[in-house]
Amino acid sequence: MSLRGLYAITDTPLLADGKLLPYTEAALRGGARLLQYRDKSGDAGRRLDEAQALAELCKQHDATLIINDDLELAARLNVGLHLGQGDGSLAAARARLGEDAVIGGTCHAQLELAERAVAEGASYIAFGRFFNSHTKPGAPAATVELLDEARARFAQPIVAIGGVTLETAPGLIARGASMVAVIHALFAADSTTEVEDRARAFAALFV
Repeated sequence: MSLRGLYAITDTPLLADGKLLPYTEAALRGGARLLQYRDKSGDAGRRLDEAQALAELCKQHDATLIINDDLELAARLNVGLHLGQGDGSLAAARARLGEDAVIGGTCHAQLELAERAVAEGASYIAFGRFFNSHTKPGAPAATVELLDEARARFAQPIVAIGGVTLETAPGLIARGASMVAVIHALFAADSTTEVEDRARAFAALFV
């Protein structure tokens, strides 16, 4: 499976009121290749139900589901995992999920963190934020020069995250981003049609 293209990330407040499944399915129809389920709540039952439903949608659309920061849930559903700094050992996750699982690591704006993630078995390395982000306004800022260095140093696919829009994504892709991770520019929409149209526009940048 090629780790390239639009990487959609869910956001609990943004996709409240029954929007989670229809909006994510619209993104998948539009061409999202990876979908990260990101839910920081403590409602384990709801998280399991939603993750199972998303896993089924990803299967239907030949996309990969990634669970944010929950190794047990990823193992239970046999899907991918994304770990931030402080979210646990990537090496331990690799041992638990097996060599074929897609496991990503947050590297902020530091090549040293990327080196550690790669050494521990990361499938991809994520850098950000590149622009002002609604989700993590205080995250360390990354530069396009960092992408140049990362592309030269690592063979693993690179994810660019943080306030990415249709206007800024082409510059990141040109500098070496294999995937752009998008939340608000994809899901802050008034309808599923709008989400699908936005996803298609992002996906077209990788053709």
